[in-house]
Amino acid sequence: MALTTKIGIDLGTANTVVFVPKRGFVINEPTMVALSIPDNHVLAVGKEAKEMIGKTPSDIIAYKPLKDGVIADYYITKALLRYFIAKAAGSLRSIIKPDVVISVPAGITQTEKRAVINAAQEAGARHAHIVREPILAALGAGVPINSHSGNMIINIGGGTSEVAVVSLGGIVSWASLRIAGNKFDQAIINFIKKKYGLYIGEQTAEAVKIAISSAVSTRAKKEYQIRGRDVSSGLPRDITITSNEIAEALHPHLVEIATAVQNVFNQTPPELVADIMEKGIVLSGGGAQIGNLPVFFKKALGVNAFVAEEPLFCVAKGTGLILNHLDVYKRTLLNKSV
Repeated sequence: MALTTKIGIDLGTANTVVFVPKRGFVINEPTMVALSIPDNHVLAVGKEAKEMIGKTPSDIIAYKPLKDGVIADYYITKALLRYFIAKAAGSLRSIIKPDVVISVPAGITQTEKRAVINAAQEAGARHAHIVREPILAALGAGVPINSHSGNMIINIGGGTSEVAVVSLGGIVSWASLRIAGNKFDQAIINFIKKKYGLYIGEQTAEAVKIAISSAVSTRAKKEYQIRGRDVSSGLPRDITITSNEIAEALHPHLVEIATAVQNVFNQTPPELVADIMEKGIVLSGGGAQIGNLPVFFKKALGVNAFVAEEPLFCVAKGTGLILNHLDVYKRTLLNKSV
């Protein structure tokens, strides 16, 4: 039997997680490339590129080649995939090109689908299989997707939040919103600027979100100290903010996600809705780590919700399950997944 390598890539707007069978998660890095201008030469990828944000001279920019989960810049995405594939495959890549499974948003078009496949193959993949994120997230969260009963998953990533009802190995109804981790960060930046007259950067906003984010206000609020630039004086200033303030900042975006979930329920057959009411909603993706998120959805929708184990890695785990049974999925899921 021919020797092959297999790689699963959760290609997210904010982070890329790479899974290799028998080795597990081998890469978890920002989906980012640092470029020199004007020649568009790639200087750094992943963590190294993210560290350059806000610290680069004018002739170097840190660039995110994916926008809302789809390719915004084909050539830079190809450079990014080449980096991740080379890092995951190691010395084997010079002998054998790997089979790659890549996650894509539920609402991907045929043109976007072809762009992902071409970019992966030009970056060093032998075959590139693409699967919609809600299917992979459900697989990675341990949801029995081939069951005739209905399961709902909300996957909140960096660029998009996707809501899907999965049954019999396919997506019955779904919605995709361009509201996710990046918009949450921006909401925190805007809130602090408006309330405290303080400019903070993306990395500070993300640190706040990770440390004290909450989807609802609570009595036992957490506090976090941040430093930014005063809007009027331009000088550095420290403030302390609370988890309840972050809940206030995030609330409008979370309401939009809850409204999308309600719309998906309206498109779903009543028998499957009854299944979901009984089992609850599964939350996955990095955004699922916002504190008290299940409480918010229970209040907003009247349906129990729970966070999947290791939510950030659910999509990557799903690629791993497909890679381990690639021959089976080639005949079934991969044909109808996109």
